[in-house]
Amino acid sequence: MSGPRGLPTVLGMQPITFQQVRLGSGGPITDVRIEGGRVVEIGDLRPGSGDDVLHHPGATLMPGLVDGHVHSAQWAERRRRIDVQRAHSPAETVELIAAALRQRPAPVNGEVVMAHGFRDGLWSTPPHKDLLESALPGVQVAVVSQDLHAIWLSPALLSRIGRDHETGVLREQDCIDVNYELSRDVPPELVDRWVLEATAAAAARGITSIVDFEYADNRTDWLRRAEQGAVPLRVKASVWKPWLDETIERGLRTGDVLNGLIEVGPFKLVADGSLNTRTAYCHDPYPEAVAGEKHGLLLIDEEELVQLMTVASRNGLAPAVHAIGDHANTITLNAFERVGCTGRIEHAQLVRPEDAPRFARPGLITSVQPQHAMSDRDVADRHWPGRTATAFPYGSLLRAGATLEFGSDAPVSEPDPWHAIADAVHRTDNDRAPWHVEQAIPLNAALEAATAGRTTITVGDPADLVLLPDDPIHLSNPDLRTLPVLATLVAGRFTHRAED
Repeated sequence: MSGPRGLPTVLGMQPITFQQVRLGSGGPITDVRIEGGRVVEIGDLRPGSGDDVLHHPGATLMPGLVDGHVHSAQWAERRRRIDVQRAHSPAETVELIAAALRQRPAPVNGEVVMAHGFRDGLWSTPPHKDLLESALPGVQVAVVSQDLHAIWLSPALLSRIGRDHETGVLREQDCIDVNYELSRDVPPELVDRWVLEATAAAAARGITSIVDFEYADNRTDWLRRAEQGAVPLRVKASVWKPWLDETIERGLRTGDVLNGLIEVGPFKLVADGSLNTRTAYCHDPYPEAVAGEKHGLLLIDEEELVQLMTVASRNGLAPAVHAIGDHANTITLNAFERVGCTGRIEHAQLVRPEDAPRFARPGLITSVQPQHAMSDRDVADRHWPGRTATAFPYGSLLRAGATLEFGSDAPVSEPDPWHAIADAVHRTDNDRAPWHVEQAIPLNAALEAATAGRTTITVGDPADLVLLPDDPIHLSNPDLRTLPVLATLVAGRFTHRAED
């Protein structure tokens, strides 16, 4: 069932009655009626003559799933870039790019060749601009790291953008700036179409809401997209520092509705870097420092963090602070305690045991990405030796009283909440033994984190729902990952509906 540009048809607002479905995971069998975008009746119901009736005996109707951390434009563009994730060395990365280019017309008119997904945290030799030049002389090439914290540029591209760099591998803010500059080569209307297609794919996996942390003027971008086509999920459009003053001048606050399903999101700050790039800021030194930075990079000190969080929170914008290393998390927790505001900590990948209880402060969401725990387990073992018992510590955080919310960090991981749920519960995504199983969490807690705390369906709730053929509580690790989605609804409208 598709509409223009391949988007799912958003059906009309006629009442919908689900008959004989299980109400939530492990719940009773009942009927549910939706009207005006909300759940209006639950019980033994007789559908109205104009209702769209779905009869799926034994299927499970759950609250819709939330992806609490995506980068919308990079997620959409990544689907069209050369994929180099499987490369195990710089040379193999360059060969994958060269092989892909042999299958397409040669770049013309200053076209930039974009690749995505290099992971150098386990490589024995580092990437370098000369490798790109030797294999692809004169070609403008940009290779974005899988963690989005580094970008590897060819000499031709460095020359075009006016940068002189020893290795061609730019990290952190330099990476963000260059990536943002290159993104403007793509017409906005094309990016918008790609983003809407990507969100439609997310709806097909049961996602009804995202928090968008793209480094962009997200308010403007999402309002434009809403004018071009039906947005198939709710969007919390984050605010970055370059757009903070304008947001405050407009009087906009986190949670304000901008247009239908689009609302103002949190104010994004970045305290440190990432694990794979070895820029996550840690109390203990890395065994293999990058550029002499033994503890990683602190990108914003505690005093500046407190100052910016204070300005934002006083103006109704909840801070969302990226913190991956344990020292960055300590500093970020200090800042939340000093400012006294609500908000989010994004990632929390390495946490000292004495800091875990501090995540339980009221109004603080700990936004985590369980797929990263599986994709980065070997990198963590190498670069955080002796500390991985407190890496991706979902069990410790949950036991300490933290409020967890799951996300993918797309395009770092695919926006598939069922993989995130399985990774959090089983701590392995293949036939390897579970990694630090003591940090696994129960399935009901994982489902709660994947639905942003909406564990039940009650009369009056917004009809943001997902219909599943099976109850997740009974599924194995592999079956959770491949669980089909029969239907997804946002505000009572179908954003995905499998063929009957």
